[in-house]
Amino acid sequence: MTIYFYSTREEYGCFSNFSAHGFELDGVYWPTSEHYFQAQKFVGTAHADQIRLVKTPKDAAKMGRDRTRPLRPDWEQVKDDIMRQAVLRKFETHADIREVLLSTGDELIIENSPIDYYWGCGADGSGKNMLGQVLMEIREILRDRT
Repeated sequence: MTIYFYSTREEYGCFSNFSAHGFELDGVYWPTSEHYFQAQKFVGTAHADQIRLVKTPKDAAKMGRDRTRPLRPDWEQVKDDIMRQAVLRKFETHADIREVLLSTGDELIIENSPIDYYWGCGADGSGKNMLGQVLMEIREILRDRT
């Protein structure tokens, strides 16, 4: 059975980067993995801290996608590793959602985003599903530790 997730209110909502599972990384607290991911687009600038401090992950996403902000030049090369780092720390920090992820066994995990063809599967299912891929990689890492 393939596991689909998107909204934080659904059964596997904890897989979403918008889920309210904060963690400490790089010496500071991040309210969600979305906050961390978006802020890393502007690491070392005031923009990163502004994003970290906004109230909602939706606001963090909006700020991170704002192209009037100076996107780091290596973003396309580092974004997958940054996502892996954030997702790993999130599931290392929270035992309850770590158990949810481990309980998925070897099932395929897909971010059922109708608009994102990179991190999700897109409206027609042809997307790369990179967030799902990252979750499955993290599941393997966590499984190997138990």
